Amino acid sequence: GDEQTGLCHHLSLPRNVHQRGRKNHATDMMKQVRITALRKVQHDELSAKYENPIEHACDICEGQSWISENGKCPEGLCPEAWKSMKEFVEALARGEGNFFDGWMKNPNSAMISCNDGFRPVSFYVETIE
Repeated sequence: GDEQTGLCHHLSLPRNVHQRGRKNHATDMMKQVRITALRKVQHDELSAKYENPIEHACDICEGQSWISENGKCPEGLCPEAWKSMKEFVEALARGEGNFFDGWMKNPNSAMISCNDGFRPVSFYVETIE
């Protein structure tokens, strides 16, 4: 809900994520993209030293997943986490991939973390074939 606003601090992604364009010419349909929270880390020492106490920070649990339709933010996904993965999900939905020239073993995927430095969540985003 609105309580999450401002708890994750957004840092801009570069506009060019060095994609090798692999458009899907067979169809104009956008692909579905699965977003899975694989790891959530809590940096207690950083929180104790730098963060003001907050009552509620993050509802995401490891193993939780969402489906993005037409490159849009799925319902229930943290809006701040979406900001950090949006460009990658949109590109995958368009049929593009192979980010950073071979970064991922599966070229139709990316590993993205949210921008909360105290409790980052790592998300695996992948095209559903």
